Amino acid sequence: MIQIRPADERGHANHGWLDSHHSFSFADYYDPQHMGWGVLRVINDDRVAPGMGFGTHGHRDMEIVSYVLAGTLQHRDSMGNGTLIRPGDVQRMSAGSGVMHSEFNPSQNEPVHFLQIWIHPAERGIAPGYEQLSFSADDKRGRLRRVASPDGRDGSVTLHQDASIFAGLFDAGESAEYRPTPGRLGYLHVAQGSVRLNGQTLRAGDGARIAGETVLTIEGIEGGEVLLFDLPPGETA
Repeated sequence: MIQIRPADERGHANHGWLDSHHSFSFADYYDPQHMGWGVLRVINDDRVAPGMGFGTHGHRDMEIVSYVLAGTLQHRDSMGNGTLIRPGDVQRMSAGSGVMHSEFNPSQNEPVHFLQIWIHPAERGIAPGYEQLSFSADDKRGRLRRVASPDGRDGSVTLHQDASIFAGLFDAGESAEYRPTPGRLGYLHVAQGSVRLNGQTLRAGDGARIAGETVLTIEGIEGGEVLLFDLPPGETA
């Protein structure tokens, strides 16, 4: 099964300084048919205006992954981390027993465009944690590069969940295959451009719920940037 949800069917909130599209229910956007997919709970496609951002706020018991597409995101948290996240960087913050953080666009001229992803952890109440790694465009070109995993394999960030995230860049003529383990769930999010997934065209912001497929073939059309999630079996919404 591959079930595509077009980008324009997502939830949307425009606060002026923040233009956000929600692949799953979030904040004031509620849709009981789109509460998540397995342990994947949130994909927010956010654009933050220059000099603006999210003030200090708290999280608990969630693996939060930030993936910057354009611009720069400044992060600060109660664990003492203060970093800049740029395109190619993958940041993982384990909220665990509780953490406070802020996210800000430090540029006075350029917006920042990023994805914020929430994944339910396998265990509640763990100690908060933080990790940030960078992956070059060449490392993702025409292939699916593992950028997050349960054990940090292949130099990826470590998730406290039996889930992996792969990132790939695909122009026309570039393709990759992925063979899911039987029984597991998948989700493809097109961050930019356009691709084909098993022959079906997806464009920026489109998502695809995946279950029961033996092979996934991703083919580039134009400037495609994708995130592929390999998720454990479980309840879905």
